Amino acid sequence: MPSAACALSPTTTLLRFQGTTATQGRTRRLLSSFPAVKPSALAITSGGVAYGIHGSFLPLSTRLGGWDPDYGSCPPPRPDLAVRATSVTESADDSSDKFSSLTQTLLLGSLFGLWYLFNIYFNIYNKQVLKVYPYPLILTTCQLLVGTVFAFLMWATNLHRRPNVTSSQLAAILPLAMVHTLGNLFTNMSLGKVSVSFTHTIKAMEPFFSVLFSALFLGEQPTIWVLFSLVPIMGGVALASMTEASFNWAGFWSAMASNVTFQSRNVLSKKVMVKKEESLDNINLFSIITVMSFCLLAPFTLFVEGAKFTPSFLQSAGLNLNQIYTRSLLAALCFHAYQQVSYMILAKVSPVTHSVGNCVKRVVVIVTSVLFFRTPVSPINTLGTGIALVGVFLYSRVKRTKTKTT
Repeated sequence: MPSAACALSPTTTLLRFQGTTATQGRTRRLLSSFPAVKPSALAITSGGVAYGIHGSFLPLSTRLGGWDPDYGSCPPPRPDLAVRATSVTESADDSSDKFSSLTQTLLLGSLFGLWYLFNIYFNIYNKQVLKVYPYPLILTTCQLLVGTVFAFLMWATNLHRRPNVTSSQLAAILPLAMVHTLGNLFTNMSLGKVSVSFTHTIKAMEPFFSVLFSALFLGEQPTIWVLFSLVPIMGGVALASMTEASFNWAGFWSAMASNVTFQSRNVLSKKVMVKKEESLDNINLFSIITVMSFCLLAPFTLFVEGAKFTPSFLQSAGLNLNQIYTRSLLAALCFHAYQQVSYMILAKVSPVTHSVGNCVKRVVVIVTSVLFFRTPVSPINTLGTGIALVGVFLYSRVKRTKTKTT
């Protein structure tokens, strides 16, 4: 049966449309009234034929669903003729929502890509410098210095809102800055002693320390599935350690100490509730931690290792001055950039999703470092690393399931 759909222009008064129909040269005037509605345009369809009304209409056929043009006025209502008002605004809103969702997805994907890319280059440049310049204290201090300069430039140029921090907030942030300093220092110490891939394999043990410290200090008892997911992590790390060509205890324990300090930072951030104002978002919090970490580490570095980063010292050690400075600066920039992007991602996704992304990032870093440095890996070493990373992924999935059910 023919049917009709109608959408009317927005108005606050009664709409009256005067139209003409043409049949074999004869013209008749029709008068039709419609109540006031608020869609955007008037269109009538009948039997697959479209009719547009803009003050007047001219049918494309001689009949409109049995509407005889010889009538001098509108015929009685027909049950098979339906009039429907539709809003173009609603369709526009749907399209806008879809476009906004796509934009957010692309933005988030770009942030994850930058996170991985900066982390890869940080590990490569950092390792290149530490292989010929075994001073992790100085290198870590330089990285924190670059982050400090970047933070002040960001605030001075209004690239990001300057935070209003109280003394009580600074006191609460201080423990976080201390463990953040130690975590980055221990990571650099490990990278200087063993391969990049082995350091990140050991750092896959982070979930174990997270569960341990959460149980000891926060009273969070792990589920049986969480405990099961830790088994492949510990087994894989042990298997990889036994067959690692660059293994030494200094590098191993430095990476373990990095796990301890970074997971202590996560527990402290829950234990020590920092009162956040509007200006103290994740980026500003990380920037303040970076500035405080530099202020804590710089005096200690000068006391322990002295000024061993001067041009005269590097030249006397037979090192390429331009190469060391360039790679150290690039490593520092990538170091600060990947951590900033990490906090930006954390502000957009849940901690569990961030943890899964971190697991994938570790896989990417391990693979790229093995390919770049041509690190010798045995099949058993590869198997151990793979088992540990699968365990980390399972842990992330279990945590996500737990989050959904609570």
